[in-house]
Amino acid sequence: MIEIYVSTDVEANGPIPGPYSMLSFGSAAYLANKTLIGTFSANLELLEGAGEYDKTMKWWQTQPEAWQACRENLQSPKDAMKKYMDWFELLRANKLLKSSPCRFIFVAYPIGFDFMFIYWYLMKFTGESPFKDYGIDIRTYAMAMMKSKYRFTEKRDMPQHWFDKLPHTHKALDDALAQGALFCNMLTENMKTHR
Repeated sequence: MIEIYVSTDVEANGPIPGPYSMLSFGSAAYLANKTLIGTFSANLELLEGAGEYDKTMKWWQTQPEAWQACRENLQSPKDAMKKYMDWFELLRANKLLKSSPCRFIFVAYPIGFDFMFIYWYLMKFTGESPFKDYGIDIRTYAMAMMKSKYRFTEKRDMPQHWFDKLPHTHKALDDALAQGALFCNMLTENMKTHR
């Protein structure tokens, strides 16, 4: 069973799905050795009848470039989530996997926010999820590796060699790629330490 780590970042206009909308999301699928086998991203139309959260919208005012990027080429949530599910079928057919069975594991920083939006949208618009209940929170993983309290595991507290020189732009796919590389670097180090 090959594990595929699907690093995912969500941008939204509020704290929860339903009353508020997911604006965009990006996923980067990595093998454990940091081989990138595929990416997916989509910008979404707002949910019908949903609102905007004042605090979140004030934050967006500080990110005009990222805001503009997530409001281009909008798709309906139903179309986007259907295409997302189709993408997982393409990943399964990737020649690097050599027809081996695979398990998709959701990876995020923080997982609580990103998984909540993705799972809600998948179940509402497709009725299924490729992740089941498999997920890894990068910050919690860092807490275990660093043998530290959670409050001391911000990215600024983590060893710099865990980070690749990839941008953090608040554009969903950029951030998914960066945090996926971060996770794979942590995974490699952890596996070496515990063999």
